Amino acid sequence: MIKNDYVIRLEKSEEHREVENLVRESFWNVYRPGCLEHFVLHELRNDPAFVPELDLVMEKDGRLIGQNIFMKAVINCDDGKALPILTMGPICITPELKRQGYGKALLDYSLERAAELGFKAVCFEGNIQFYGKSGFDFASKFGVRYHGLPEGADASFFLCKELEKGYLDGITGEYSTPAGYFVDEQAAKEFDKSFPPKQKLKLPTQIF
Repeated sequence: MIKNDYVIRLEKSEEHREVENLVRESFWNVYRPGCLEHFVLHELRNDPAFVPELDLVMEKDGRLIGQNIFMKAVINCDDGKALPILTMGPICITPELKRQGYGKALLDYSLERAAELGFKAVCFEGNIQFYGKSGFDFASKFGVRYHGLPEGADASFFLCKELEKGYLDGITGEYSTPAGYFVDEQAAKEFDKSFPPKQKLKLPTQIF
């Protein structure tokens, strides 16, 4: 996709390191001191659930400024069926270009492409204030629960979007984050040593 001043295309194998550094810069000290997301991406590329046709980057003026990936997942329905869906991320835009519309453009194109490839729904952990602008809603409205979350607990972080209208009609069930997202933190620390040093800060807005 070429539009205005950016291009959205598939990531190239020789760009892996550059994209990992982009993710690292975007997530550093956001949710925890330092971050794990660049190592998560590094590991997910070799996961059987990884969708290479949706391994996307955004380029502006010859520089990579954003990325998004998708993983295959399932809803374990209460009737015993395993309903195929996607989950998403990490997704990011380089820090200096955040809140300028690039993230939404990347997200919207990613979802359109996923629908074109025949995927029917996406469940994802995110902020409704941003992702709601691209059609996500609370997963509870679709009858989908988050694995391990007690009844009545706040599930406002757990979002869902149908890529095919009606795909989740009549569904009740539980979503579990794919195992590939859970990485060994010591291995992540070792991986991070191969990048330029950055200061880890404990900030009041962090959740870990």
